[in-house]
Amino acid sequence: MGEEGGGRSCGTTRDLQKLKQQAMEYYRENDVPRRLEELLNSTFYLQPADVYGHLANCFSKLAKPPTICKVVGKNVLDGLGLPTLQVEIFCTIQNFPKNICSVVISTHFEVHENALPELVEAEELERSDAVSTAVRWVNETITEELQGLTPSNQAEVDQVLRTFFESKVQEDKERKELEKSLKDSTVPTPSPLTPPPPPPPPAKKKGQKQGRKDTLTEKPIVPPEPVEPILCGSMAIGAVSLAVAKTSAVLGNNPLYLNIALLKHHQDQPAKLTIPLLMVSLVSCGKSSPGKLNLMKEVICIPHPGLTAKQGVDMLLEIQKHINKTIEMSPPPKPETKKGHNGGKRGQSKGKYEVMMGTYKNAAEMVDLYVELINKFPSIIALIDPFRKEDSEQWDSTYNALGSKCYLIAGTASKSISKLLEDGNIGILRCSGLIVKHTNQTTMSDLVEMTNLIDSKKHIAVFGSAEGESSDDSLVDLAVGLGVRFIKLGGLSRGERVTKYNRLFTIEEELVQNGTLGFSEEHTFFYLNEEAEKAAMAGELPEPPEPIFATEVVEQSAKT
Repeated sequence: MGEEGGGRSCGTTRDLQKLKQQAMEYYRENDVPRRLEELLNSTFYLQPADVYGHLANCFSKLAKPPTICKVVGKNVLDGLGLPTLQVEIFCTIQNFPKNICSVVISTHFEVHENALPELVEAEELERSDAVSTAVRWVNETITEELQGLTPSNQAEVDQVLRTFFESKVQEDKERKELEKSLKDSTVPTPSPLTPPPPPPPPAKKKGQKQGRKDTLTEKPIVPPEPVEPILCGSMAIGAVSLAVAKTSAVLGNNPLYLNIALLKHHQDQPAKLTIPLLMVSLVSCGKSSPGKLNLMKEVICIPHPGLTAKQGVDMLLEIQKHINKTIEMSPPPKPETKKGHNGGKRGQSKGKYEVMMGTYKNAAEMVDLYVELINKFPSIIALIDPFRKEDSEQWDSTYNALGSKCYLIAGTASKSISKLLEDGNIGILRCSGLIVKHTNQTTMSDLVEMTNLIDSKKHIAVFGSAEGESSDDSLVDLAVGLGVRFIKLGGLSRGERVTKYNRLFTIEEELVQNGTLGFSEEHTFFYLNEEAEKAAMAGELPEPPEPIFATEVVEQSAKT
């Protein structure tokens, strides 16, 4: 019995010695003894009131950086009660999963007023399918692809998302080709039909001379370009990219706009950040609004660059009150001058633009109309989408005539960000700037690259909200961090918009407190001729022309 007991005791001792040896090796490999000694010594000299709180803070700095452990997609409602995508990011922090933040991305679907029930139902189905597909992508594949990545490495995250999206685009292409081949194999080839005989020449009118026409022959109307395809579920890419950027900001205890500014400036913190100038919709026009004027979709007011965002909004609220009173009363004999207006999405009939109810003008006549409008009201400093994208000749003519007097901005007339970056060319239409939106597959890296491209071509960037609005105010941080010239959030009403304006005020206050608020310069209109634009595209910028200030234009007009 004694020998057996002695044997068990020796075995237990050997096991304990082995465990001690393993523990010493484990702690030595992780440099625990040295770090503990330094930490305890420093704590003794500091003698903090909360000893364990101090130790906890020190240990947290020694912990491994957080990594993404799970990404969750959810189907939620936007500001109009329509389905959209929400993305949540979970990170492993000190060995435990933790929900860091969530974002809601707006859809690209436009809300049509007075649309046919069939069209509304079809779009509802398309929207629902897009959101459901995005949720499935996030929860099934993207969450696995991003596991273990560090949120602060935005470029790596965006590259993973881009690769995933390209695979989905290829799958969709192969599926469509397969469906087309199956359809072609089942449908019999029709026999060629004999073309009908040409119509007889028109009868000659009585008294009409040979070779004379009653009316001038108009140029053929350029057919509309095909709509850029949007892959169903693509909003998952943009939403996850934004969520990761916001996660990095939260973990670093930084505001999102600062993280975006660091991305744009290659991790060098800029000394000053400017608040984008507001483009606020004050009056809605067009066919969906009462009245006969269809030339403009909306009238936008832009506060003076010398005002803060809060001062600008206070001024606009007063203007809005006077406009509402004026609309309720009979219209004055002379229209007020506008600060800017959006000419997009007018009624069109056979390629013509409906400027008033029943009054149509062709594209060439519209150029003269805009020139007359700007000359009559020099306080108009911007035209947004004055023409279709197909009317490139009229874009050129308007830019040549008005490029030195106001901004000519392409919104819906421009291509998507992914297409512009793929082409590497934003000068397809001659304009002063572009409206940039964060939607669909646009990542944070894409936004940085796009705004850098716009800056390099001496254009201005306008950051706009997508058609479907949500209460997520992240796009304000994006606009500030990217350093765009203008931000277009809509009118001063509805909770999802007011939330964004309030976020802008908060950022402005933070920049003032930190002493990093930069002020926007006066409006300057640089007109570049074709040779100068080609030099800009090649990266060989000529000497900048003498800038033309909007206030000078107004003063000269008042003198004359």
